[in-house]
Amino acid sequence: MQASYFGKPRSSSKLWAIGRWFGPFAPLVVMFIVGLVFLSLTRVGLVLWKWQRVQATGELAQILLQGVRVDVIQLGLLALIPVLLSPILATRNHFKLWRGLTYVWVLLALVLLVFMEAATPGFIQEYDIRPNRIFVEYLKYPHEVFGMLWQGFRQELFFGLAMTVVAFAVVVRILNPWRNTEARWSNLALWLVWPLVFVLTVFAIRSTLTHRPANPALFAITQDSMVNSLILNSTYSVIYAAYSLQHEAKSSEIYGKLPREKVFALTGAKESDIPTLRTLQPVTHTDKPYNLVILLQESLGAGFVESLGGKPVTPNLEKLKSEGIWFTQMYATGTRSVRGIEAVVTGFQPTPADSTVKLGLSQKNFFTLAALLSKQGYLTEFIYGGESHFDNMRSFFMGNGFQQITDQPDFKNPVFVASWGASDEDLLNKTHEQLLAHHASGKPFFTLAFSSSNHAPFEFPDGRIDLYEQPKATDNNAVKYADYAMGEFIKKAKASPYWKDTVFLIVADHDIRVRGDSLVPIEHFHIPALILGGPVQAKTVEVIASQMDLPVTMLSLMGVQAQHPMTGQDLLNVSADYRGRAMMQYNYTYGWMQQTGATAADNEVVVLREGQAPAFGHYDVLNKQLQTTPVPAQGKELAERALANALLPALLYKEQRYRLPE
Repeated sequence: MQASYFGKPRSSSKLWAIGRWFGPFAPLVVMFIVGLVFLSLTRVGLVLWKWQRVQATGELAQILLQGVRVDVIQLGLLALIPVLLSPILATRNHFKLWRGLTYVWVLLALVLLVFMEAATPGFIQEYDIRPNRIFVEYLKYPHEVFGMLWQGFRQELFFGLAMTVVAFAVVVRILNPWRNTEARWSNLALWLVWPLVFVLTVFAIRSTLTHRPANPALFAITQDSMVNSLILNSTYSVIYAAYSLQHEAKSSEIYGKLPREKVFALTGAKESDIPTLRTLQPVTHTDKPYNLVILLQESLGAGFVESLGGKPVTPNLEKLKSEGIWFTQMYATGTRSVRGIEAVVTGFQPTPADSTVKLGLSQKNFFTLAALLSKQGYLTEFIYGGESHFDNMRSFFMGNGFQQITDQPDFKNPVFVASWGASDEDLLNKTHEQLLAHHASGKPFFTLAFSSSNHAPFEFPDGRIDLYEQPKATDNNAVKYADYAMGEFIKKAKASPYWKDTVFLIVADHDIRVRGDSLVPIEHFHIPALILGGPVQAKTVEVIASQMDLPVTMLSLMGVQAQHPMTGQDLLNVSADYRGRAMMQYNYTYGWMQQTGATAADNEVVVLREGQAPAFGHYDVLNKQLQTTPVPAQGKELAERALANALLPALLYKEQRYRLPE
């Protein structure tokens, strides 16, 4: 073989023969070829892994073909900056600099693609979707995340690192011929060809001639969000998530628009300084309102509660439910802890944006139970076994009515410390200790305690429970331990002087792994909720309810009469014909479910999707199945009501109108 355009023949010289045609753009073309082949192969591997769900959609060909389209978009994004610089740097005078830049650029770009795809199986296993905004958000907390990976995902971590090292070596070998290349194109030839290269790159990124460029919504061709994510590649998914996080304030508009007056009319809001302001008339009448303790349980979905159709790993909760107010159809508003905090502590409706716990405009003067109760003379505190800066909790709480925070550094001689902090046992021992002190002071109190033991890698002390299964570090065992710790706390609380003066809410933040082949896996939004203590009379509430109803209900039960902006329902003060509803944010999909009959058996559902028409269905709570249906007769009204409720919280947030009156 004669010497190629790039010098002496090497093992990769056949690939580099394209340099004869593409000159200084050869490394970018090689990046496209290698990237397309690699991403297509990994997509095929993921499809085979999830074959049952892919096959059920009947869209295999489209999944693979549209996947190539997404890969072209991603590779176009990676090529854009070098293409923009090429008219200057790829000239004869600067070719050495161009050669070095493109060598490093292509090397890092291809290694990035490999790293992200290597991280994908473990992420799908945990979250049932490709890496997305959760992946981006977790990058802010390397200490906690690395601890979790090392303890619970060591095998996946080593696999990802090994694949990255191998990819680095392979790409270096592929790029070697480019290192000794000399400029062969004249500057005039470069400048004549560059406009065509630039236009092709831009078209690759836009992937369409329509008004709006392609985005992930364009590739949502099935009703299974996990399968839709297979069409993407993980680098594109994460980059789009990072981009979207910069545009959170307007994100509810991805579902469509409604006139402001119609949003208010459909949600009961009014055009005023605080559109949702209302006065709570409590069901409990007392001279001295009760204290409040909320035990927010990490990842405690209904699937862990036997009486809710789950596994028998919460025996203490099962015993206690007959002593308090038990909600059989409570639904979380989202899939992240900060979304659960948002609903339970602020009563704020969910949006496609991140939780207000993390957004900038809500870091002060935003309504919380603590803000209201502190104005009524309550001591307000947050107790957490981990580091409270995680997910911006400390900043949000301290800026919005919480007077003190107890977190991991404040735990002296903890019984057990896991990757995410002190165990639930330590958390609730500390909570009991502080409640005794608050009661002794004579000052009313509101305490929010947030557990963490039921979080991967599921670490907890030995000798506390009879394991549900082997090995020890599983979610079922962690839930059983969390239930044990909660049960021990309630035993001590019942024997303590603060019990009769306090109401306790035990509720999950979200389910552990929210996944499924429907547009919104409603069964994984189902969570337990139980109210105990003080004035509580045993009762079962069977209507469809949302987490965001709980703070209103708790204030009513405590006997607090006050103005507030919450839109939730007081579930202890509803008419006999009240029909419940729930709102569920699932990635960028919004589910609205409303009860249609006297019992929560069959319910209307509308699903709002980015850039697509609403979808409709019925959810059977007994069989836990969402069945899609044609557009019903009242479909337009139902979709507008759902849209109004998705737009209202974004409006309140953006205009900073979700607060207490001056």
